[in-house]
Amino acid sequence: MSFEKFELNEKIFAGIQEQGYTKPTPIQLQSIPPILEGRDVMGLAQTGTGKTAAFVLPILQRLMQGPRGHVRALIVAPTRELAEQTHEAIGELGRRTQLKSVSIYGGVNINSQINKMRGKVEIIVACPGRLLDHINRGTIDLSRVEVLVLDEADHMFDMGFLPDVRRIVKNVPTQRQTLLFSATMPDDIRKLANDLLKNPVNIKIGGTAPVESVSHCFYPVQMDGKTALLKDLLDKTQTESVLIFTRTKSRAKSVALQLDRSGYKVTSLHGNLTQQKRQVALDGFRDGRYEIMVATDIAARGIDVTRISHVINYDMPATADAYTHRIGRTGRAAKTGDAFTFVTGQDIDLAHSLKRVLGEKLEYRSVDGLTIILPSSQVNERTGRSGNGRNQGRTQFYPKTQSSRRPAQRSFTQANRSSWAQ
Repeated sequence: MSFEKFELNEKIFAGIQEQGYTKPTPIQLQSIPPILEGRDVMGLAQTGTGKTAAFVLPILQRLMQGPRGHVRALIVAPTRELAEQTHEAIGELGRRTQLKSVSIYGGVNINSQINKMRGKVEIIVACPGRLLDHINRGTIDLSRVEVLVLDEADHMFDMGFLPDVRRIVKNVPTQRQTLLFSATMPDDIRKLANDLLKNPVNIKIGGTAPVESVSHCFYPVQMDGKTALLKDLLDKTQTESVLIFTRTKSRAKSVALQLDRSGYKVTSLHGNLTQQKRQVALDGFRDGRYEIMVATDIAARGIDVTRISHVINYDMPATADAYTHRIGRTGRAAKTGDAFTFVTGQDIDLAHSLKRVLGEKLEYRSVDGLTIILPSSQVNERTGRSGNGRNQGRTQFYPKTQSSRRPAQRSFTQANRSSWAQ
């Protein structure tokens, strides 16, 4: 099926063609028709599946009819990067429509945003905190909003934004179309959807497992050996753009600095940067000036760079869902990608959880002199959890390091069938 089947306005269709879109993704195929009909929609799909266009296109179609010059659509997003990306998508797809949008988020001068809204915009893309600032100041009028979109709702929950979202909704007309998109569906998000959506069309694309186009490899390593292993992999692996995740802002800065001193074209992205510096880093990574970006989970969503060939988890993420969001930055736009994860003794519990999700798709790789063998006493053979138990000492979590100059590969099920059986 092509986008022609949606019978969109010719100016919107021209924007689709200019962006090179030819075939709708599954989430677009299932979401666009009911949104065009005015139905509320709850869309559950993995990151990187095309959710942004799934709601932007029908919103543009709706706004082509009716009055101009006041806010008719409000899109709420959890991060500045995602808000800016959505704003850019509206500008690209709606370039010929003359519909205006503005992005609103903290970290920049609020007066410049006020001036932009005086330009009679139809669409606002906003982060909750700064949007509430405008509401409290009386510098934004949401009384004529026709469409409300909550994008990456589970991430807003993770960041503690749900109370802010509920306050925002009180300033939007009750008679509206509401769209909620999320990669996962925790109980709080399901309750929010039940409260806000009226007889919604429920759409679920795939499961919560990582996308099929990505391969997954674990490297066991001691904490103080991570940087040496990282440099070895970067030197020996053919890559395009590489996105490296760390757990903390200070570590993102430190790792980027070490790579820069080693001659890599690298930038970093984390919460301590001003919005201007964050945008410079993102733009440089997108256009190829930087081949590597070291980032915290701030980059796990809202970073749409199709050239990312590898995601490297320098630090293991906190949850399996966080792993899904991180590696969703590669393997996009019908391309394949690779996810490398460094695993220390502290990461065993989550490593076992991911094994159950990934199954045979997960590989173990060792690098001579850099990867390690974790003590067998750290793993309980029956439960897969660390600690002292009757199975202590009976199994090893990782096989012995192979002696080879190049990274050696072995399947987890071949190398560790006993310890990974559960």
